[in-house]
Amino acid sequence: MIRIAVIVGSTRPGRRGESVANWVVDTAAALPAVIDGRVAVELVDLAAFDLPMLDEPVPAAFASYAHDHTRRWADTVAGFDGFVFVTPEYNHSFPAALKNAIDFLYAEWHHKAAGFVGYGIHGGTRAVEQLRQVMAEVKIADVHTQVALSMFVDFTFTDPADPTDPGTCTPGPHNVAALGTMLDEIVAWSAALKPLRAPAAEPLSV
Repeated sequence: MIRIAVIVGSTRPGRRGESVANWVVDTAAALPAVIDGRVAVELVDLAAFDLPMLDEPVPAAFASYAHDHTRRWADTVAGFDGFVFVTPEYNHSFPAALKNAIDFLYAEWHHKAAGFVGYGIHGGTRAVEQLRQVMAEVKIADVHTQVALSMFVDFTFTDPADPTDPGTCTPGPHNVAALGTMLDEIVAWSAALKPLRAPAAEPLSV
């Protein structure tokens, strides 16, 4: 079975990312590969891990983790074959919490596939472009198709004038189609890369 994690990349109170991630998981449930049990798509919420700012004394490439929170995060990431990163755009980039979570680990990311669901005024496109550069460094193959959700047309708000209203993710048909294509690409690449993946994090040899 191919396991895909949908990672909620924002930990901000009142974030919209949780609604977006739930939409991704719910939409993925209709994929034939998920229905017949060949693929599992699961939600992974960074907020549930309560990671501090990177506090490991040894670089992640050595896989010598001193803290329980790092080992818990490493075990979670190691168990997946691919990822969907759900990210807002903060000041032309993606959230610090997501970069911090990526930086905690190294080998656990290797030889896996990833796709991106961005959201924001500009659809999170600039955040995704920066994430693609980070993916290359941790040896993740990022797929071409991505989803860009606009705050103006892809969310429904109870009170549009209330900045604390997170709203509900209600994407149009073209974004549903794009997500389906992206998930198919992630599954295909995750399966293709499987022979290269180590069974567990391997420390760097020196």
